[in-house]
Amino acid sequence: MDTPQKGNFFESLPDARKAEVLETLAEKGAVRIERIVSRGQVSPPGFWYDQNQHEWVILLRGAARIEFEGAPDPVDLEPGDYVNIPSGVRHRVAWTAPDETTVWLAVWF
Repeated sequence: MDTPQKGNFFESLPDARKAEVLETLAEKGAVRIERIVSRGQVSPPGFWYDQNQHEWVILLRGAARIEFEGAPDPVDLEPGDYVNIPSGVRHRVAWTAPDETTVWLAVWF
């Protein structure tokens, strides 16, 4: 039997000034839940995520912009905004707030 675990999503946020930090909070079967902490990081030029799982992501703190290949406009995210990204949809992080910590919750399924 699994043991219940309690935590606080905003407690002990890692310092993301040098690099984005991804932390797996829970994982079972094909489902993975991660906390992502950014501070000014973006996808490298010409790089596109092309994932074989669906990704549901919500921005909880900060600000970000995601570009989708072939879409005319990027998607700006503020706290509370979420995006469901189907598998195989190429996307990239075009911008995250450089002057504040951006905190995401991502679920891969």
